Amino acid sequence: MRWSDAKPLEGVRVLDLCRVVSGPFATMQLGDLGADVVKIERPECGDEARSYGPPFVEGESAYYMSVNRNKRSISVDLKSPEGLALLQKLACKADVIIENFRPEAMERLGLGYDHLKSLNPGLIYCGISGFGRTGPDANRPGYDLILQGEGGLMSITGQAEGPPMKVGTSIADLVTGLYAAQAVLAALTQRARTGEGGRIDVSMLDSMASLLTFNAGMYFASGDSPMRRGNTHPTISPYEPFEALDGWFNLGIANDKFWAIFCRVVGREDLQQNPGFISAPARAANRSELRTELALIFRDQPKDYWLELFSQASLPCGAIRTVGEVCEAVTLVSRGVSRRMQHPKVGELRYIASALRFDDTAPPEPSPPPLLGEHAVEILADWLKLDIFQIDEMAECGAFFRFEG
Repeated sequence: MRWSDAKPLEGVRVLDLCRVVSGPFATMQLGDLGADVVKIERPECGDEARSYGPPFVEGESAYYMSVNRNKRSISVDLKSPEGLALLQKLACKADVIIENFRPEAMERLGLGYDHLKSLNPGLIYCGISGFGRTGPDANRPGYDLILQGEGGLMSITGQAEGPPMKVGTSIADLVTGLYAAQAVLAALTQRARTGEGGRIDVSMLDSMASLLTFNAGMYFASGDSPMRRGNTHPTISPYEPFEALDGWFNLGIANDKFWAIFCRVVGREDLQQNPGFISAPARAANRSELRTELALIFRDQPKDYWLELFSQASLPCGAIRTVGEVCEAVTLVSRGVSRRMQHPKVGELRYIASALRFDDTAPPEPSPPPLLGEHAVEILADWLKLDIFQIDEMAECGAFFRFEG
């Protein structure tokens, strides 16, 4: 069997007590790698992301479906003793639990790390929260917009003269989910070596702060906070969008070698000799004047002309595509990134697949995002080895809700 034919996390059981984006995105990463992800949902309404829309397709939220493939769903009433008892039994069989409640919520339910560890010493318990499980803000609610602001991203995003601007996707949620999945993989590796589980604390604030990288470095070095620069780069120029005759394109001249090539292919060797543009630091210091010069050059030809010219010279450049253009891009379709699956209600469901490749092979076909409580019976049979009579008994006492699809 080739590596790409196997699922690297096959046999790993993940109990998913998450909702909305950050936690579900983390557990989807693990599901994409072959883990058996069991999604615990509230009766009747389930993950609140199921109500996020429009758009809805055959009653299913596109938002929810985008972050919940490769999972199985069971609807458990955590407000009932029977439901809590059931969840504890599932926790005893799990390798990993991921939750994104506020830090104290799981403790109040009797599902905190210390208690579950006493039942399952090898358990890896990952808590995702807005501000972390310790510190003065531990119990503040965390949503993507709030953390983009609190984490500094909005202060450096947008035009210099404009208001703070959030990133166009849920970057705080998504990056935190990626960090959580990464931490779980590291913990599984450590457990294989030591036999011990442990607690993981992943904060959206910490995750956003980690993305500041060179911006934080600039502050530590100078004492001055970087401000919004629009599309310009603080230390590289030209490295931004430019307007051609019929639209915009991106150009990234990141070093003096590329600058020399650029000046040659546009027929402006004089720019290379200009003292204000002769080196990368000089170009960064004089980016306004440089941009004015380049704008005069680019406005006379369509964007495809410039992209072809620069591509032939191996200069970093690219189109600025819409979401729709990306989803239909030949490269992504050919690489098995923009794909289709069958969903029990929606029919054909298009999606963006995992970015990971093993042995140059696209990820295996996924299972579709689950309907609410769809897999209750098979989960209880697989994880707890219950027979149909025991499952019926648990349903009758209200521990879980039967799927009526």
